[in-house]
Amino acid sequence: MDNVAAANDLPKVSARSVQDYIDERPMWADGTRLPSIPMTRMQWRIWSLAAAGKFFEGFVVFMTGVALPLISREFGISAAQNGFISAASLCGILVGAVGLGGMSDHFGRKRMFIVEMIIFVAFLVLLMFCSNFVSLVICLFGLGVALGCDYPTAHMIISESIPSTSRGRLVLAAFAFQAVGALAGTGVGLIVLMTVPTLDAWRWMYGTAIFPALLVTIGRFFITESPNWLHVRGATERAELAARRLLVRTPQYPSEIVLAPEQAEVRPAGHGEGGFLALFKRKNLRATIFASVPWFLQDLGTYGIGIFTPTILAATFGAKPDHVRSVADLILNDLVATKGAALITALLIVGILFAVALADRFGRIWLQVIGFIGCAAGLLIASLSSGFDGGTRTAMIFAGFMLFNFMTNLGPNAQTYLLAGEVFPCSIRGTGAGFAAAVGKIGAVTTAFLFPILLVSIGTGPLLYILVGTSLLGALVTWMFRIETTGVNLDQIGR
Repeated sequence: MDNVAAANDLPKVSARSVQDYIDERPMWADGTRLPSIPMTRMQWRIWSLAAAGKFFEGFVVFMTGVALPLISREFGISAAQNGFISAASLCGILVGAVGLGGMSDHFGRKRMFIVEMIIFVAFLVLLMFCSNFVSLVICLFGLGVALGCDYPTAHMIISESIPSTSRGRLVLAAFAFQAVGALAGTGVGLIVLMTVPTLDAWRWMYGTAIFPALLVTIGRFFITESPNWLHVRGATERAELAARRLLVRTPQYPSEIVLAPEQAEVRPAGHGEGGFLALFKRKNLRATIFASVPWFLQDLGTYGIGIFTPTILAATFGAKPDHVRSVADLILNDLVATKGAALITALLIVGILFAVALADRFGRIWLQVIGFIGCAAGLLIASLSSGFDGGTRTAMIFAGFMLFNFMTNLGPNAQTYLLAGEVFPCSIRGTGAGFAAAVGKIGAVTTAFLFPILLVSIGTGPLLYILVGTSLLGALVTWMFRIETTGVNLDQIGR
């Protein structure tokens, strides 16, 4: 790097966009360009803090699954109230994704990046001191709001700060920490259960996340605002300062950053081309459909499979006591389920690792289409298990669900998240990505309410056939409304 020529030694361009400077490849003194664009310390700091947020999302959500049996026992929560507990976090995610996520278009990426983490830590602390059902629901809703805001904000804070050629890989690598956090949350829950085998163990579970989350919150104060967002808002001088801070290197390049004022698009939220209604204008409608409908269909399948997970766990780890006679029985049951969840979560990580490796190589569209088709194949294998008995049936269910989990993480689960933060112009990117995430969670809520009813009324086989159909529909919608963003400058995607 010591012999790398500074940017001002390259052919001069009087004024360019922020992404042009981020995507600029340096060259050696003899004129040979580097094969890739090295990341700066600030870019890695932004990526790390965003990845940490995804880690806490998986950590807390999966830890809730471990904690819920203890919470239900301590507060005497009924089955109906358990449904409210599950719905509270989903409703919070809906509100956070559309409300707070959209605010990042008006108040800035960095500000909402900090605010969401403050909300997360505050409700995490309050959760430890919950004394009744109502306070528990409120705290879980608050956590959901913070997690919902993180869906668009974490994506944008990364994608608007890194080179286009590595955007898919780095955004999905951060997203993968959700699965890592899920595995860690399950593991920590297991350790706490074994160390503190009492009903109060669930409070200590949540408590383990407070101090690390506080450190991440503080760290987010020391990043730069998105220069892309500042530029679009018309704050050209501030955008230049932010870009310089973002691109500090040794040796320094580019040595000078001059942004093109004519590219600034001042679009206050709710006016002109900005705001929620802009998502449904002809110019953006294709992106809105493409980002939200496949996400909705993907969440139908993903949350639907969750209903059948206990069947897999019971068949894999053996029978548990049918009736909980004591706190010891309750904790034993929880330990068995937790070990099974840890195994399944570990297998899910494989799919997301493949997505990270392949997203920038083969493109988002092909991975999402193939992923949806693979999900349908896995569900079809599971549905055909009804024609077999004993170990064969169990093996087919297990194989089908594992294929589904791998293909959804390779394809739609990863790619819908990635694409939703790329296909909209910068002025409404937060609103669009938040709306797509919220539509996806509507699919999750629909599943939570309808699938138990359908399971009883039509049975397992027909229900799986429905999911096969929704997966194939997801592949079709993806192909019909496709917008390929692989390696494309975000400024070009937006225009």
